[in-house]
Amino acid sequence: MARYRPYIIGIGGTTSGNSSSEKALMTALRHAEADGADIAAFVSADLDFPNYGAGRLSDGRAIRLIDAVRRCDGLIISTPAYHGIMSGMIKNALDCVEELRGDARPYLDGRAIGTIVCAYGDQAMGTTLASLRAVIHALRGWPTPMGVAINSSECRFDAEGRCSNPDIDARLKLLAQQTLGFARFSHVA
Repeated sequence: MARYRPYIIGIGGTTSGNSSSEKALMTALRHAEADGADIAAFVSADLDFPNYGAGRLSDGRAIRLIDAVRRCDGLIISTPAYHGIMSGMIKNALDCVEELRGDARPYLDGRAIGTIVCAYGDQAMGTTLASLRAVIHALRGWPTPMGVAINSSECRFDAEGRCSNPDIDARLKLLAQQTLGFARFSHVA
């Protein structure tokens, strides 16, 4: 019998692309893929669409994102810490999940969500991680026990996406495993 391959999507990064939050997301997604997930990433330009308004979702990028969220078994979200909260781009992407309110599986219901926060300094990371997890709860998602906070001034990613800090890489791997494990468990339950 073939092992179930959960579909895990990643949402993250910044409009500039190639940011530490995008690289951390891609590292976590590669770990999920290595453990048997089908993956897709929505980063930088994929998320640079107009502000969400109920019933006004018309941008093709936003529609593709919502279609992927509708089909996914789990998500990994990676955001920069902007003044103690997630970036507006990430919040806008999550606001679009409102389009799933009438689905048989509304919002992020029953999905594990791994969370990653990157900042150049420690102060904003904790509040950003807490606010991201609060939004996930409001959308009926299940934040994984492991949430990863990365001080971007102390951790770098090379051109191939390898993390310079083995402890951070291990945390990103554990976050991916928890997201994938819950997706598999939910599929069987």
